[in-house]
Amino acid sequence: MNDLDVNPRAERLVALSRLLRRRRLDFALVFGEANIRSLCDIVCDNGCLVVFPSSPRHDLSAQPFLITDFRYVPMAHRVAPWLETVELKRGGTFAEAIKGQLKGRRVKSLRMGFEGAISAARYLQLQKTFPRTRLVDVGDDILSLRAVKSVDEITRIAAAEALNDEIWSRSQKDFKFGMTEKDLQRVIRAWMNALGDGEAFETIVCAGANAAECHHVPDSTVWRKGEPLLVDMGVRLDGVCSDMTRCLKPRNADAEYAKVYDVVLAANRAAIAAAKPGMTAGALDKVARDIIARAGYGKAFGHSLGHGVGYEIHELPTARPKDDTVLEPGMLVTIEPGIYLEGRLGVRIEDLVLI
Repeated sequence: MNDLDVNPRAERLVALSRLLRRRRLDFALVFGEANIRSLCDIVCDNGCLVVFPSSPRHDLSAQPFLITDFRYVPMAHRVAPWLETVELKRGGTFAEAIKGQLKGRRVKSLRMGFEGAISAARYLQLQKTFPRTRLVDVGDDILSLRAVKSVDEITRIAAAEALNDEIWSRSQKDFKFGMTEKDLQRVIRAWMNALGDGEAFETIVCAGANAAECHHVPDSTVWRKGEPLLVDMGVRLDGVCSDMTRCLKPRNADAEYAKVYDVVLAANRAAIAAAKPGMTAGALDKVARDIIARAGYGKAFGHSLGHGVGYEIHELPTARPKDDTVLEPGMLVTIEPGIYLEGRLGVRIEDLVLI
């Protein structure tokens, strides 16, 4: 069999089929672009992947199929020749197309899995087309499967993260005091467009006290000599994201800023060293949070320690207080402790860790 005939995400697709069987679902509909890509490697923002439960003897008792419009059919044939692709009729709806395909395959439609994140309009359309079918949300189940990356995905994310680091180094050489936050953002964005596939998210640039706003929107604030700078950035590369936060600390930083920076850095390094398979995401969060709390800044660390990164910038797992998700080999999680003192300063240091 030619390599092109094999689904590189087959293991995840099989895992979803087994999950559908355990939950006694007749089939599941996957609309999300990132979810579709994670299951069959197809990039499509207007499609529906229909997946069936496994049987006791076979991982895939019925082959999945993709419904999409004319624009994406040739690409689907090229990228996933193993997958049946059904062209959506012009003017037709996904719900109607799904019903027609299931009827022709004699598939029951008593319990249907769907992503809870679909639009209300699409949900109501499914309800209308399948009035006797119970819709069961499997969105979190798919996100959990995506949390453990394949070797290929890890390799690509590592390359994106390395490029992110290179872009940060190059951008600093172009930074000049007197530039506005928007100017600095444009410098980073230009390098991302030149060397990668653009931003994974809107780059955050915070000059001086603006860093106290952990998700500050860059504006016309001027970066002045002697002021710290916080930058949260991620480049997209080969379909995946990267994420990193760095602070430029002035050589003559005042005592308060220097203390806060050292506390955040200590929390960041301790959590990176502690991260390992078998520990919970909540326990990892606690490692960093305890260091910040002991230093007297517990209330100034108001967000989670970190999150997964992949086809989207925020994925599972989430390292937050009391989260009992067990970290597994192949998961990726950001380590980004921060301290924010309103009107005065903000420090966050973020790295991406492979479990």
